Amino acid sequence: MTTLSNLNRRFLNLQKKRAPWESTWADCYRLALPQQETSFLGTPADSANTLFDGTAPDCVDQLSASIFSELTPPWVRWFDLSLGDEVPDDELAAMNEGLEAISDTLNRHFNRSNFSVELHQCYLDLVTVGTACLLMEENKIGEKSAFRFTAVPLNEIYLDEGPTGRLDVVFRKTNMTLEEIAARYPNQTLDFEKKKRENPDRTLSVIEAVVPASKGGYDCTVFVQNDADHLFSDKEQFILDKGHFDQTPFIVFRWLKAAGEIYGRSPVMKALPDIKTANKVVELILKNASIAVTGIWQAEDDGVLNPMNIRLEPGEIIPKAVGSKGLTPLEPAGNFDVSQLVLADLRSRIKHALLTDKLGQVESTQMTATEVLERSAEMIRILGATYGRLQSELLNPLIDRGLSILRRRGQIPDVFVDGQLVKVSYKSPIARMQQQTEAGNALSLISSLIGYGAENKAYVNMDAFVPWLASRLNVPLSLINCKGETDDDG
Repeated sequence: MTTLSNLNRRFLNLQKKRAPWESTWADCYRLALPQQETSFLGTPADSANTLFDGTAPDCVDQLSASIFSELTPPWVRWFDLSLGDEVPDDELAAMNEGLEAISDTLNRHFNRSNFSVELHQCYLDLVTVGTACLLMEENKIGEKSAFRFTAVPLNEIYLDEGPTGRLDVVFRKTNMTLEEIAARYPNQTLDFEKKKRENPDRTLSVIEAVVPASKGGYDCTVFVQNDADHLFSDKEQFILDKGHFDQTPFIVFRWLKAAGEIYGRSPVMKALPDIKTANKVVELILKNASIAVTGIWQAEDDGVLNPMNIRLEPGEIIPKAVGSKGLTPLEPAGNFDVSQLVLADLRSRIKHALLTDKLGQVESTQMTATEVLERSAEMIRILGATYGRLQSELLNPLIDRGLSILRRRGQIPDVFVDGQLVKVSYKSPIARMQQQTEAGNALSLISSLIGYGAENKAYVNMDAFVPWLASRLNVPLSLINCKGETDDDG
């Protein structure tokens, strides 16, 4: 049984594990996603006086938008529930129709919720600091969608891997007023009315702990970390709420990770030395430009000229002693400027590290089919590892959690994704790139066979090949005539 003291000890241990990352996260946020670093620095940051180069923020916006449109585009259904390999043949037709209806229901709830808005914020965190957290809660009965999403800031979460090696131990620490606590946790039995009248703006540090349960599922405990004003009479009252989930509501995912690490690494972390250097180069260029515009002046100390009273403005008369030179410009030692060369190289490396040069718009408007397939193959090579991790840590838990909520509400039958009877097939653009590569390989084989002689076309089963190619290229089968229909027309 997990006690409050055990949860507190575990939380303090997770704080120590996270501490070495916080300075790096603050630098990444300061230079690539300004204003987010305040939570780690503890003091408000003045980004206007520390951020001089906008290359990294622009690349972060482009990469997060690309991942969003390639992985979970809001304008199409990016997943399908399909039959596994162990379904009896006599049940295929009926189960296919049922799974298609369930897929539509799940997709409608995603589209009616704030899923797209909150997930894009998570992608910004993912690209910047390598770790993001999406909270998926069940909405109130009567709302348009059964789901409610929240992009949880990284400064609020403390993570650990569970017994299975999954990143499913989540502690979330937030500061909440007494009124917010009463609204979010209506099951708590504490009477806050007197304290609310005394100090309505008083806040408490509330921790939501979600850990794997020994008998399956996840146990959730909500408790107050400290009680300096002795609001509670005993330790048991520190607990505000308890619950159990079949699927964890906190969906945590990472860009990539090294062996033995808990938190992820990001493209911004890889490019951080170049980002810092480029930011400093632009700062020095601006200072040099200021000197070039206003100049550096020197004057003889003749007892008459007071530098504090001089104003360099048009029409200004500056007095000088007889025989003195007055104000004279100080010539710089040299004018050989290599900063633009250095800056161009730094910006090029930043764009390469943040994949802007690979995932950006195609410069040529006339690409051949081979060039399109080659570009798709290159994107698969670059994003293959990341896409595999996001599918495992984001998409699969997202589908499982959504099905769990809809099952509990009775809006869908008892369907579980087990990979044997029911599996998930992803239809997002990046998932279809692999299918396009397979189609290109098949077309290349047929071209090679025909190249050795037209009679070799007999080796190809066109009745099976055409529907297969249509599915790989996302062409509706309704547009394809079967062999019998073609013969009748002829």
